[in-house]
Amino acid sequence: MRTIDLSPLYRSAIGFDRLASMIETGNKSNNQGYPPYNIEQFSEDEYRITLAVAGFDEPELEITSHQNTLLVKGTKQPQENSESKFLYQGIAERGFERKYQLADYVTVQAADLNNGLLHIDLKREVPEAMKPRSIAISGNKRLEE
Repeated sequence: MRTIDLSPLYRSAIGFDRLASMIETGNKSNNQGYPPYNIEQFSEDEYRITLAVAGFDEPELEITSHQNTLLVKGTKQPQENSESKFLYQGIAERGFERKYQLADYVTVQAADLNNGLLHIDLKREVPEAMKPRSIAISGNKRLEE
C-alpha cells in the first residue's frame, strides 16, 4: 500500500483541516482507496471533490450532506443473468461509501456525473456576522475635565 503525503493540503486548503485529517484516517481503513478521488481548490473558498465511479449510473449514486458530513454512496446491483465467464475481472463492480468531514460553512453547490467522474462542487460561505471586520482607529481625544 502506498502512503500519501497530505501536508500540502493542510497548508493550502483553508477550512479543510478536518477533511485532510479524515482523509488520512480513511487511507488507513479497509476501503483501500476505492473509489479513487481528487480534491481540488479553485479559490480560497471554492473546492471540488472528484470521484472515479466508472460503471455507475446516476440512479446508483447517492450524495447526502448532513451538518458537516458529506456522504457519497454507490450501490451496484450484481448481474445475475450474465452468461459470460470472466477469465480476469479487474473492473470493480462493488458498492462503496465515502464520508468526508467538511469544515464549518462549507456547502455542496452542485454535483455532476460525466464520463465516469463524479464532480462535487463545494463552497465555503462564511456569514457576514462571522467575518472579520476592520475597526477604524480615531485620534487621541481626551475628555476635558
